[in-house]
Amino acid sequence: MTSNNPKSTVGRLKSRPQFLAVRKGEQRKGPLFLLEVLDRGEPESQPRCGFTVTKKHGNAVERNRMRRRLKEAVRLCAGFAMKPGHDYVIVARRDLLNAPFERLVGGLRERIENKQKIHGRSRPASGKNDGK
Repeated sequence: MTSNNPKSTVGRLKSRPQFLAVRKGEQRKGPLFLLEVLDRGEPESQPRCGFTVTKKHGNAVERNRMRRRLKEAVRLCAGFAMKPGHDYVIVARRDLLNAPFERLVGGLRERIENKQKIHGRSRPASGKNDGK
């Protein structure tokens, strides 16, 4: 799941239509952030990443600190796990502000590689009670 080129960089999502397009993709939820992933169908292009922190999570100083922590985590570790031709939007949650950086990096890498832990019971595939 890692990129073939260890020195590959991650591009940026810059416009609102790009962010809105990623919302139509897969959502991977976590305690510190929500990761939205969209396969653009362009395997030769670099991955792109965008960051969102809503106003309900604090004042501008706190929101900027959350955004900077996310950017640094992507730069240091998670950028190498991102697949080429995919767009990623990371939506921060309030707990991100005080979480240890190692937990942030580990959670980000887990969500990008899609190694999500499944909690609770799984639903039957058929949707029926099987005679009950």
